Amino acid sequence: MSETRVFNFSAGPSCLPEDVLKECAAEMLNYKGSGQSVMEMSHRSAAFKPIIEHAEAQVRKLMNVPDNYKILFLQGGGSTQFAMVAENLAIHTGKAAYIETGVWAKKAAAEAKHLGVSVDVIASSADKNYSYIPRVEKVTGDYDYVYICFNNTIMGTHYEYIPDTGNIPLVADISSCVLSEELDVSKFGLLFAGAQKNLAPAGVTLVIIREDLITETPREGTPSMLSYKTHADNGSMYNTPPCYTIYVLGKVLDWIEKNGGAKGINKLNVEKAKLLYDYLDSSSAYHATAEKGNRSLMNVPFLTKENDPDKAKEINKKFVKEAEDAGLVNLAGHRLVGGMRASIYNAMPIEGVKALIAFMDKFAKENLQ
Repeated sequence: MSETRVFNFSAGPSCLPEDVLKECAAEMLNYKGSGQSVMEMSHRSAAFKPIIEHAEAQVRKLMNVPDNYKILFLQGGGSTQFAMVAENLAIHTGKAAYIETGVWAKKAAAEAKHLGVSVDVIASSADKNYSYIPRVEKVTGDYDYVYICFNNTIMGTHYEYIPDTGNIPLVADISSCVLSEELDVSKFGLLFAGAQKNLAPAGVTLVIIREDLITETPREGTPSMLSYKTHADNGSMYNTPPCYTIYVLGKVLDWIEKNGGAKGINKLNVEKAKLLYDYLDSSSAYHATAEKGNRSLMNVPFLTKENDPDKAKEINKKFVKEAEDAGLVNLAGHRLVGGMRASIYNAMPIEGVKALIAFMDKFAKENLQ
């Protein structure tokens, strides 16, 4: 890590691999002899075509995407997918099942309801402030789809299993865990990921959708831009795509491949997370908020063991400020959990986690003993 750079624990937009940033910087003014930046390129140009084709090919290879799935590069973030999923998939019975494990799954269900979908929340962990993943082994019924958020950024929880939905398409938001682990794409009807956590800067949303779910007749009144068929038929170029973000995404995928693909990256992620969770579990000053067996490798919320709410609030503010002064930034926890949160995505080096633990130990001795 460069001496001038900090360790960025932001939940998103998040840190990118330093090697990728250096490559992008070197090509900023003149991409491969074109005399222009990718930022300036026409998406219809001969120069850009291999960039988007490379990104798609790398997604397909690194995620082992079957041939009967389309890969789309869309805009609007994961939140737009809340509507697109409902508009394109809830077209037979108009019913959908949602497993509510936090803010984003709850928002997705609310958006589907807003669009007139009959939503059944078949399981929820709201009873414990979403600190665990409810176990739903099998889903049956006349649902058009089942929806889950695979990794919950705010609450720091993660699915350790894939619900069996039989012939019902399973939809998963994998924004904060995409390519942090191996995932069997064939078990899902649709996967989507906002890129700004593990893939690229904010601006592009990756969608992987089984071809039989791409319909010519989404729900009545669906705008053309919210139809998966619109984008599938036009190779993600119905309108101008986020060209530069797709370019960076391709480079991040190359970096993942150089580091052993999803399997190699997962090994590193497990090592990083184990260091931090082991420290928290053995600490007399801090504790993790997510239950064991449901913990995210990517997002680690934690609290101090100060029981007085007012004192805890002041200590948290001091922690975040002093951490920032020490080059450890964006550690404030989400208001729904409080405390602190360390997001340790693929690009976070293990040195960052070690530096955080060393700071936590020093802070605890000075403030929490």
